[in-house]
Amino acid sequence: MKILLPVDGSEHSERVARHAILLARNCIVCEILLLNVQPPVDAPEVRGHMPLSEIEAMQQTRGGDAMASTRALLDAAGVKYVPEVALGPVAETIAHIANERQCDEIVMGLRGAGKLVTVFMGSVARDVFALAHCPVTAVK
Repeated sequence: MKILLPVDGSEHSERVARHAILLARNCIVCEILLLNVQPPVDAPEVRGHMPLSEIEAMQQTRGGDAMASTRALLDAAGVKYVPEVALGPVAETIAHIANERQCDEIVMGLRGAGKLVTVFMGSVARDVFALAHCPVTAVK
């Protein structure tokens, strides 16, 4: 079984990770793809003053930082995983990677970094539900 576990570094992501750990322990063979998606940087004041390679490097670092607490939980539980930081529209990228990597399930939270983000970006979980070709488990 291959589980896609998208996280954003929030406390809620840790709860989702604990659920994924329980799922992984119930599988004889389970692979977790730990994913953080960094949205595109479209701000002209940033893009005009930094080369794209520097922006992408900054996003890779942020993505790695966002996965740190979840990595610690998975390591402590002895659950094997493959970490990845992707760049792109969040919901679309999650659904695309799940399909491309032939994931059996996506396990994700219903809320992320904060209510303000949800107001401006819409519900990532709702969009993943609509776009994904595999089952999506939402953890409250």
